[in-house]
Amino acid sequence: MKTRTANSNELLTYVLSEPLDEARVAKVEINADDGNLMIDQLNNGEPVLVSGTLQYFKKQGPPARTLEVKDGQMNVTIRGSRSQRPWIRFPWSACNAAHEWRIHLNPTVSMGLLAHSGGGNVKLDLAGTTLTSLSAVTGGGNIDVILPDILTDLNADINTGAGNVTVQLPGGIEARIHAESGLGKVVVDSGFKKIAEKTYQSDGYDEANKKVTIKATSGLGNVTISSW
Repeated sequence: MKTRTANSNELLTYVLSEPLDEARVAKVEINADDGNLMIDQLNNGEPVLVSGTLQYFKKQGPPARTLEVKDGQMNVTIRGSRSQRPWIRFPWSACNAAHEWRIHLNPTVSMGLLAHSGGGNVKLDLAGTTLTSLSAVTGGGNIDVILPDILTDLNADINTGAGNVTVQLPGGIEARIHAESGLGKVVVDSGFKKIAEKTYQSDGYDEANKKVTIKATSGLGNVTISSW
């Protein structure tokens, strides 16, 4: 469904709602072009896998969606129309996106999540969700991530070309962290010991049945890993 905004015939809003269809495992890929992307958990108990509001420019057309079920897994891909063709963006021309995507995930579904922006900010509040993998990438904006408090084996790859990266983990989680910045500072919570160049680890990581592996990198900005 599409609705026109009150003061512009250029910026429109796409209302997203993908039915749950009894899915318990999913892979969700979201590419917001160069817009700001915000993702959190669905709180109203709706029987949907993913919902939200996606802004787009009329001349570019609405976002594209694909949905498939394979081997009991639901795969959802949502892409801005601009991402269908090649384009060039300098990594420092960031943090000033002209449109926003706000997306909510069903916390009862175990999922792999890919969140991408060409140059906008990416903000992921994933506390309460159940993730098996996470890839968060932007060409030049900031990335802020709160990782789930429902512990699973999780691999998280978080990267920006120029902005800052901030990652918050639940207290007491067993994790191995690779944190790197080309020109910025790297600050890692004191609960993780440095075991190699740019690599940190909690004491119980090797023996833990469930743990988190994080790779957090920025070309120019700061990288901060902390506990919440």
